[in-house]
Amino acid sequence: MIPEPGRTTPTALPRVDLHSVLVPASREAVWTALEEYVAQSLLLPERALLGRALGTRPRAGFEVTGSVPEQRLELAGRHRFARYRLTFELADGPGGTTELRAVTDAAFPGVHGRAYRVLVISSGGHAVVTNRILRLVRRRAVHRVAA
Repeated sequence: MIPEPGRTTPTALPRVDLHSVLVPASREAVWTALEEYVAQSLLLPERALLGRALGTRPRAGFEVTGSVPEQRLELAGRHRFARYRLTFELADGPGGTTELRAVTDAAFPGVHGRAYRVLVISSGGHAVVTNRILRLVRRRAVHRVAA
């Protein structure tokens, strides 16, 4: 479902933040839910309206740059104001649960990049969106277990 990793991983990016959620489901169920969400929401160029304005590469805003099933999924991209990487990590949680983490690394070069960072990161907008992604994946995984 997730395409093979690309070759444009931005390296040496500063850590921006880390968010996590505990999912009452197996790693397998969480991984499947994560793959589905990413494929349907983060990798589709036609859904990237803001990406057109920002000049994102790839057009969707993200591409898969690393994947270890049931452990780690790395997405990366860039645009006029930033280079960024979003890494999802899965770890065993207590009592058969799975901890799903979203780690963001990014660089915001130049004066426009610094302004963009204030608008997106310092405003709290990025944290809201990232936590929403984690909750949606959690919901998918729990639904998968209940079905």
